[in-house]
Amino acid sequence: MYSLGLVSHLAFALLCVGLVACEPGDGRSVWRRMSSLNPLNETQLFLYDTFPQDFLWGAGTAAFQTEGAWDQDGKGPSIWDHFTHSQHIRFGNVTADSSSDSYTLWHNDLAALQHLGVQTYGFSISWPRLFPNGTVGAANKKGLEFYNQLIDSLKKVNIEPIVTLYHWDLPLALQLKNGGWKSESLVEIFNDYAAFCFQTFGDRVKYWVTIHNPYLIAWHGYGTGMHAPGETGNSEAVFAVVHNLIKAHANAWHTYDKHFRKLQGGFVSIALGSHWIVPGKGNMNPVNVERCQQSMEAVLGWFAAPIYGNGDYPAVLKNKSHGLIPFFTEDEKKHISGTADFFAFSFGPNNFRSALAKSGQQASLNMRQALNWIKLEYNKPRILIVETGWFTDHKVTTEDTTAIYLMKKFINQVLQAIKHDGVDVFGYTAWSLVDGFEWQYAYNSRRGLFYVDMNSKEKTRIPKTSALFYKQIIKDRGFPGREINQPIRGQFPCDFQWGVSDSTLQVHLTPSSPQFTDPNLYLWNITGDGGLHKISDVKLKTRSAQCTAFSAIRNHLHLVRKLKVDHYRFGLNWSLILPNGGLSTINSEALRYYRCVITELRKHNIKSLVTLYHPTHHHHLGLPVSLHSAGGWLNRSTAHAFRDYADLCFKELGEWVGLWITVNEPNRLSHAYNASSSDTYTAGHNLMMAHAMAWQLYDKHYRVRQHGLVSLSLHADWAEPANPYLPSHAAAVQRFLQFELAWFLEPIFRTGDYPTAMHHYLREKNIEGLSQSTLPHFTDKEKKIIRGAADFVALNHFTTRLVIHQRQNGSRYEHDRNGNLMSDITWPSSPLGFSVVPWGIRRVLNWVKANYGNVALYITANGVDDRSYTDELRTFYIRHYIEEVLKAHQQDHVNIKGYYIWKLQDTHVPQFGLFSSHYYKSSSKASVQFYSQLVTSNGFPSEKQVRSCEDEDKQKNCLLCAMILERKPLLFFGVCLLIIVALCISVLLIYQRKRRKPY
Repeated sequence: MYSLGLVSHLAFALLCVGLVACEPGDGRSVWRRMSSLNPLNETQLFLYDTFPQDFLWGAGTAAFQTEGAWDQDGKGPSIWDHFTHSQHIRFGNVTADSSSDSYTLWHNDLAALQHLGVQTYGFSISWPRLFPNGTVGAANKKGLEFYNQLIDSLKKVNIEPIVTLYHWDLPLALQLKNGGWKSESLVEIFNDYAAFCFQTFGDRVKYWVTIHNPYLIAWHGYGTGMHAPGETGNSEAVFAVVHNLIKAHANAWHTYDKHFRKLQGGFVSIALGSHWIVPGKGNMNPVNVERCQQSMEAVLGWFAAPIYGNGDYPAVLKNKSHGLIPFFTEDEKKHISGTADFFAFSFGPNNFRSALAKSGQQASLNMRQALNWIKLEYNKPRILIVETGWFTDHKVTTEDTTAIYLMKKFINQVLQAIKHDGVDVFGYTAWSLVDGFEWQYAYNSRRGLFYVDMNSKEKTRIPKTSALFYKQIIKDRGFPGREINQPIRGQFPCDFQWGVSDSTLQVHLTPSSPQFTDPNLYLWNITGDGGLHKISDVKLKTRSAQCTAFSAIRNHLHLVRKLKVDHYRFGLNWSLILPNGGLSTINSEALRYYRCVITELRKHNIKSLVTLYHPTHHHHLGLPVSLHSAGGWLNRSTAHAFRDYADLCFKELGEWVGLWITVNEPNRLSHAYNASSSDTYTAGHNLMMAHAMAWQLYDKHYRVRQHGLVSLSLHADWAEPANPYLPSHAAAVQRFLQFELAWFLEPIFRTGDYPTAMHHYLREKNIEGLSQSTLPHFTDKEKKIIRGAADFVALNHFTTRLVIHQRQNGSRYEHDRNGNLMSDITWPSSPLGFSVVPWGIRRVLNWVKANYGNVALYITANGVDDRSYTDELRTFYIRHYIEEVLKAHQQDHVNIKGYYIWKLQDTHVPQFGLFSSHYYKSSSKASVQFYSQLVTSNGFPSEKQVRSCEDEDKQKNCLLCAMILERKPLLFFGVCLLIIVALCISVLLIYQRKRRKPY
């Protein structure tokens, strides 16, 4: 453990919590702008674009982590060799003695680089491999041959070496004899070593890095003791080490500038590592902004301010650490300032895994913001990212799915910084090329693009899926624009249904006026007080309230009408209509209320899509209590009770309802019965039978008279392979779709039985002893009832998920699919964590078409939660999801018939509703205007495409008018002729009657 006293002195080095005078830095504006940034603005969304043609793609390693051969061919020990050998317990009795053996297998590393297609390779020279005792003299011949051979081989295959002189492996002799970097003597010793390397390798090396991440050398090597040499407890030593590292770098830069630059034409820098930090909970007040600024100055600025600034430490450090921090003379400041030809930036996990004293602020992996801070703070330097990437657990071999998405995030943030912010980044180095010894974590974590089994003799380099992803990025030079990102113009057909969806509609029987329930007679203002005074002994006859008298219906209708929709979807309350579950007790008032809702909607040309059963996970799953107590959907009798309930609703309401949904999301309701997979599948089976019996009932007794359509709505999120390079993930997606959608669609729209894939997969798991799950059996009679028992496909779609293949043991529905779900961190997401992926809705529509033909499709619920006052996320969501629906209609010829947004109104707190809760006066949100305009326009018409469905109807109605006008003379003559003929016939008839009349 490291000294608590030291932490108290140095906690500010990660985040200064006191507000002290700071030099003005433009970097503060990065946080100030964050409060005004719209995450849905085009500049903040994932960027589909490419990097500049000359952008440098690379990979990197460090000598100690990967070379191995710690004592071979004349190499001397380093402080890390000694540290790992002497701290067996700390490192779990493992060392880096052989590691991934790049010293011997460097040609395999070269092949790996060529496989990736990189232009640069960042590696470090092992100081003790060249000079075992640290001081420059006769170089170790074998070490010299190794690095010459490596550099020459890289140049032959057009890979530019980026060489780091010191990546933490100080010769042990210098630590024992001189005290390591605490001693100022190392400044000149390092300069001699640097000069030798410049002289020896500089004719072939264009980019030099003197020291890698000096902050961690000082902080962990002499502060926390987590890194070699493992010293703790001396706060002055930390500042002395920093001081000497900065001077060592500056001297080496001047040596190159004076003696080698003109001949070699190279560039020299120092790799500075940093975290990034943002105000906690998004609170961008000046105090939090200042704390974030001080945190960056105390880490990155500790080295960057002297080198890229005025040659001195940041004021925050000097003021906070007076008496501890050394000072630079004026000559030293001039000597240090400007000693970097580019900004070498390290943005990796080691800077984040330190103990951050956050003081209410939070670490963030936003590299774009960190790059912007560097740009603004240090006068727009050219930036080379010399280390970035993340770690995975040591158990992960080649299937490093999470690493792909972190890499995708980092690389796209760099692209955004270049394209949107004008940050001059000219190269990106993925870390690391191969697995190695991860410093204080030894082999407990991995960072390589190539997997290496440290226990094997061969140490074969096997590309991980992140290597395949990076290779594709390099080949494409980023993220080329894709069709899925393009907007579309056009309109839906005039018979397209625009609607809004709701859950179960609550019944409010209280009329708006007491005249319907109060039998008393009143006189007004008889005493001059303006009040009503009851007349005693007089009772009036009351009548039932009319539909127009229910204020709740009036208010509801007002909200629906604001949206300009032509359909409203809502659910009936089964347990209210049939309190006992059967027909013995019928709540006629509740039925009358729902009838009022439907008929009042029709008066305003709004039709109803009525859901018979919209389950809720509260109040007995929405079932009548008696049915729930009898086992709910585990009991087949519930399906028969549902058929009777449906019969009642069809009879009482069907005259005014054209579209019915029997059950909302039975594929999710069945999950409520999750004690075992047997319960889940039984519940699903009974739900399907309930729906089918209701459909057959409607088809036989009501369709001819009522002309309605009946189906059930399924929860239909789309799924993509989490790892596109693994066939097992693609197979997991197909299982997900089979178990989520085909589970109900296959019996109804194709075979009358469950999907073959489900049967097959469960059978395989049974054989392997991983599950005892089985699907229920359909009898031949049941198959006939089920097959074809739907008039359309109704889908509730909200998001897209990534599916990971993962073998699971257990007899539960979620285990049977052998998969887990994750999300792409580059996708926008809602407060509840729903990813906003518009193209997913198009893909699920196409999947249904591909598997079940050109069946009529309705999106019966689609929406997102948005708690902001501006409602920007919901507006963004509506626009882009409906654009994808339009693409499915126009480009893919999907038979899409309607779209219903979810949902009308919030229940309590702001979430999915287009209108706020009635607790908040049912006020309309910004998306109401957008959606109503979209409905009115019937899509996204261009100026040339605008057509009105009303005008089209008028044109159809006026075809007869046009024909009459066109043939007016002929028609006039014909009418006159008909009149004359009629008159003649009349005269003849009258004449004949008179002749027959006796006189």
